Amino acid sequence: MSDLRHTGDAWVVAADGGRYWGKFGAAGLLAFDPSRGILMQLRVSWSDHGGTWGIPGGARHENEGPVEAALRESNEEAGVPFDSVRAHYLYQIDRGGWTYTTVIADVTTPFEPEITDPESHALGWIGLDDVTSYDLHPGFAASWPLLAPVLSGDRAAIDHMLSEGTLTRIA
Repeated sequence: MSDLRHTGDAWVVAADGGRYWGKFGAAGLLAFDPSRGILMQLRVSWSDHGGTWGIPGGARHENEGPVEAALRESNEEAGVPFDSVRAHYLYQIDRGGWTYTTVIADVTTPFEPEITDPESHALGWIGLDDVTSYDLHPGFAASWPLLAPVLSGDRAAIDHMLSEGTLTRIA
């Protein structure tokens, strides 16, 4: 995309040498419905790692928190109603000057996702056991082994991540 829509829409190079989208970092929504799985998005070819599956999300705006950004982005990209999910945890990766926050939320009111902007080829509910059978965005693929136990309610894994500070409970 050549026309920047918001002050956060820009590529940055982090301390790890990687190039990432989002001047103020980025956030995504990991929406979990126990009966249907997680909401996933097939990214369009022109996006970062286009043609891979991940969760709806994107660049944070200036002074925008990760929960607000994840909810806004998932609404913009997948039509997720703001009042249909309840966030419980934050999982953040820090690349040195750039962060990506996964907002882990339960679906409180079932909804059907819909493509509401040009950033998705497809959207769907994917069962937890089926996630790894998809061609995943590399960042999501790296995080999934840590996120899956949180969704399945693995108390030992959750407590371990909380104690390490890799997972934060939302009050």
